[in-house]
Amino acid sequence: MIEAAEFIGAAQRRGFGLYSGVPCSYLKPFINFVIDSPDLRYVGAVNEGDAVAIAAGAEFAGVRSVAMFQNSGFGNTVNPLTSLNYTFRSPVLLIPTLRGEPGGPADEPQHELMGAITTALLELMRIPWEYFPTDSAAVEPALERAVAHMDREQTPYALVMRKGSVAPATLRSQPRVTPPQSAAVQPAAAMASRNAVLQAVQQVADPASGTVIIATTGYTGRELYACDDRANQLYMVGSMGCAVSLGLGIALAQPQRRVLVLDGDGAALMRLGAQSTVGFEAPPNLVHVLLDNGIHESTGGQATVSRSVDFCAIAAASGYRAVHSLADPAAVATAIENAFAGRSGPVFLHVPTLAGVPDNLPRPSVTPAEVGQRLREYLQS
Repeated sequence: MIEAAEFIGAAQRRGFGLYSGVPCSYLKPFINFVIDSPDLRYVGAVNEGDAVAIAAGAEFAGVRSVAMFQNSGFGNTVNPLTSLNYTFRSPVLLIPTLRGEPGGPADEPQHELMGAITTALLELMRIPWEYFPTDSAAVEPALERAVAHMDREQTPYALVMRKGSVAPATLRSQPRVTPPQSAAVQPAAAMASRNAVLQAVQQVADPASGTVIIATTGYTGRELYACDDRANQLYMVGSMGCAVSLGLGIALAQPQRRVLVLDGDGAALMRLGAQSTVGFEAPPNLVHVLLDNGIHESTGGQATVSRSVDFCAIAAASGYRAVHSLADPAAVATAIENAFAGRSGPVFLHVPTLAGVPDNLPRPSVTPAEVGQRLREYLQS
């Protein structure tokens, strides 16, 4: 058993500054210590996959990061780990716990199968792992191996935590209270195409403005690329629903940076809880634009349930500082510029759009790994 300070201090010396996760009793002393540390950031995620995406965003912005969670929620991380971290080469340190360890301490029945397959899942996803160090002398070597792999391969490394690995630590901090907004917003009616909105957005979010744009998977990223390929843009592939969590990680790691997330109705609905984390963390430099055409357009035009969802009410109730529904591309661009100028975020813009895709829409000629490295260099320049 080690003290939380031993590992976290050694990790901090290696540049690890942001931790995001979902609690587990095994992780309790670890999380408590990070929350109480004045020079570290803990972001409580609503699910394990969002924690991975938040950590990846911080890594893009130059802050080594940790995603930690109970292994019962490992399944929630498979999407971002395989289609975000691997695809874009974003190395984060993973600390999953090992509830239900075969031959280990007695545990609840829901942990039996996951306990038996946790390490095999890591290996299946090509993530090297070792057990979390339980001896003081083992901390530095474990971190050296993890960092060496992450720097060399640009992919995650896992330290699997068994029960009793870290000595208890009492939480001293009091939770912050971030009251939700209550203003009702009348939804606008669609009047323009997604492509027209994206062109307007690019006018106020070019590389010289210091704005980074995260575009959700599907046609949004492809159309943004077709409008104009720029170094400050990331076109997500896979990792559906993770765009705003990735943007949140960047916004927290670089509070001076303007962060613009272009989301879709289907993607946002998939991980709707992420908005509550954005509202609670309240980064003033983040604008979340939801392009809502009511369908999964890139997979065949099947309807989403967005017509029965009040996205603005959800964003307001989640704690976004300002919420608007706008359909005119010029008005959208103006709202983005005003939000960044006043650092009044997080701001939520619901933008109903007409269905339709430009003819002969190209796919990006740059690979996701190249896009990720290009964005990393832009963020860290």
